[in-house]
Amino acid sequence: MNRGDIVNLFDVKNKVVIVTGAGRGIGRSIAKGFAKEGAKVVVCSRTKAELTVLKNEIKADGGICEVVTCDVGIRSDIERVIKTTVDTFGKLDVLINNAGMTKKVPAIDLTMEDFKQVIDVNLTGVFSFAQLAGRVMIKQGFGKIINISSIASVQGLKGSVAYAASKGGVKLITETLAIEWAEHGVQVNAIAPAYVETPLMEALKTSRVGFEEAVIQRTPMGRMAKPDEMIGACIFLASEASSYITGETIFLDGGWKAYGL
Repeated sequence: MNRGDIVNLFDVKNKVVIVTGAGRGIGRSIAKGFAKEGAKVVVCSRTKAELTVLKNEIKADGGICEVVTCDVGIRSDIERVIKTTVDTFGKLDVLINNAGMTKKVPAIDLTMEDFKQVIDVNLTGVFSFAQLAGRVMIKQGFGKIINISSIASVQGLKGSVAYAASKGGVKLITETLAIEWAEHGVQVNAIAPAYVETPLMEALKTSRVGFEEAVIQRTPMGRMAKPDEMIGACIFLASEASSYITGETIFLDGGWKAYGL
């Protein structure tokens, strides 16, 4: 295999990619990364203004982008995103299941309403999007789903019981769907970041004294991740380079998990 063949393995040009939670943070970076590599990107979140700014940036760089507002907790919104994507582009190659939220509250004080809200977005929303995208992909005979999980999928996270429970569920959804859909040509994988410098993380830094220093000290690479550092693993999992990988979670954590206790 020559160099050109290897480069082609990672090609995502003209692939149709849905990115949920694309208005900011990790989702925004992933959407721009795919568009830059020639993918046709459908971005969705609850806030149209953020998506419009993103679309304009992508188009200014010569990319292709469609905007669909969506609350992942509403099944009909998800159905509309899938339908709009297929009606516009004729297929669906990749789903980046990124939309998520958290409630940073001690377990003893967490209300059931807040617990349910986190589960509805992070777990039920992920499954609902995967299920509806999966139906299209199974009918096509191909497709890739990439769920955005977390280091909290395999380790407890103080003050985030609902978030940890939801991400643990995402890990098992990923593995179970991978098993069920492999025979249909649909691959389901996940990436699991640790701490990433997003707007949410900035809020945590300012609200909790010593938080950033503690994270950096605990991380072998000595820093938090940048949102753009999530792009490469997603491109890999969306491309032919990962043609024999399904049911896996790639940890993008700067060595956090390897560090142990």
